Amino acid sequence: MSSSIPVPTPILVATSAGNAFPVRRVFCIGRNYAAHAREMGANPDREPPFFFTAWAETVVPGGGRIAYPQGTADYHHEIELVVAIGESGRNVPIEKALSIVHGYAVGLDMTRRDLQAEAKSAGRPWDVAKNVEQSKPVGKIRSGPGFDPSAGSIVLSLNGEEKQRGDLGDMIWSVTEVIAHISNFYRLEPGDLIFTGTPSGVGPVGVGDRLVCEIEGLEALTVSIAPMEP
Repeated sequence: MSSSIPVPTPILVATSAGNAFPVRRVFCIGRNYAAHAREMGANPDREPPFFFTAWAETVVPGGGRIAYPQGTADYHHEIELVVAIGESGRNVPIEKALSIVHGYAVGLDMTRRDLQAEAKSAGRPWDVAKNVEQSKPVGKIRSGPGFDPSAGSIVLSLNGEEKQRGDLGDMIWSVTEVIAHISNFYRLEPGDLIFTGTPSGVGPVGVGDRLVCEIEGLEALTVSIAPMEP
């Protein structure tokens, strides 16, 4: 028996600059659109933002086929703007937040909604609902300046039918505020991804479904739901 342990393969997301963005950590902002907060039964008032983390291995570069996970009968789609961090920063002032951004992409934060509801009712963490293999597909990162994260349509269609629509300007906490907030708790580093929340209209998917995710100014992300392999 070999005593060596294989080194994990880095998760690399393509960028418009032609290079690869190595994923380090994933931060996800919760309930950052008022309408979505309401549909989840929460108060959409501007309270301090909260976030959870996920493994880098949850990221699926470029989308494509992702598995319907075990342990759930209610797996939901959530389209989100993803911020890719390119420079280190701790306690970053809001006015300097964009200076550490490498670029932006379209992403999906898939959720075991039934398990999330159970966790909420029991006052437990959401890890089993959110930190799920292949649950964070990310499209090509648009590198460099030229994209405005404060405005633009964000739309998800399921099998050709529009399910989610909003505008980046509807965020309760802006991208700059989100970056500044997280950096007060963690030193953000190159390779970190921040999922910035989803508009209303989240809902279930099934095996065979096809999702098209679009944010104005970014390359679209397409995902198909496949059976879980043994």
